[in-house]
Amino acid sequence: MAGAYDDRDGFIWMDGQLVPWREANVHVLSHALHYASSVFEGERCYNGKIFKGVEHSERLLRSGKLIDMEIPWTVEQIEKAKYDMLAANGWTDAYVRVVAFRGAGEDMGVSSSRNPVRMAVTGWEWGAYYGDAKTSGAKLDISKWKRPSPETIPTAAKAAGLYMICTMSKHTAEAKGCSDAMFMDFRGYVAEATGANIFFVKDGEVHTPDPDCILDGITRRTVIEMLKERGITVHERYILPEELEGFQQCWLTGTAAEVTPVGQIGDYSFEVGALTRDIAEAYEVLVRT
Repeated sequence: MAGAYDDRDGFIWMDGQLVPWREANVHVLSHALHYASSVFEGERCYNGKIFKGVEHSERLLRSGKLIDMEIPWTVEQIEKAKYDMLAANGWTDAYVRVVAFRGAGEDMGVSSSRNPVRMAVTGWEWGAYYGDAKTSGAKLDISKWKRPSPETIPTAAKAAGLYMICTMSKHTAEAKGCSDAMFMDFRGYVAEATGANIFFVKDGEVHTPDPDCILDGITRRTVIEMLKERGITVHERYILPEELEGFQQCWLTGTAAEVTPVGQIGDYSFEVGALTRDIAEAYEVLVRT
């Protein structure tokens, strides 16, 4: 499948039914378009099975509650909608996107309690998120923006509003010839990339930021479990930016990113070492079993 995302063949699940791709539209006065009242999930289907799909559906519902938006579907209904969408499009390997949002209704201001909560499930066939960085290592810029305090916004939600600075930062990074950008958090500690968590290796031990103001990714947790099963020490902690100079390896994790090595962040370089390759390869096996 190729071409603009609004002009493709296929089907999208919307509000309980499958509709032709080009007819899956919303009104311009949908509340989410104006006020970011939207949460979403990104998932991957491998060999006909969505990896940790139930966990993603559970997080979608939690995200909705965190932004005061009760999503009127159960985990079971969301799971069925995903597989119905995949079957309708004939896909066994695909990226799956579920989005729940406040639509158009009686309210058109900041308040939206009388507007319906809608949901759509779509997907597309998608290769490596960072292209050849899977083998050579991604190059990251360091964003001028910082991840916000959980006192200012519900940072545990996978909510659309939290991604505004991600888009801005990634555009800046790409203009510099980078694949992505890394954020610091509101305190100045290393946080994450625009759509992925980050890990570092030093002397055979792994260090990753404490997710107290960033999304505790499902892939992140999976990789931590894999490392611990191998007897590798994992430190979840605050990481100062000056520590980057002492780390030997680095990788990103996320549903889209999977496990992607990092070769450079700003002026700091990292080797695509044995541990990075081992975890990346082991993850590829895990998601397909």
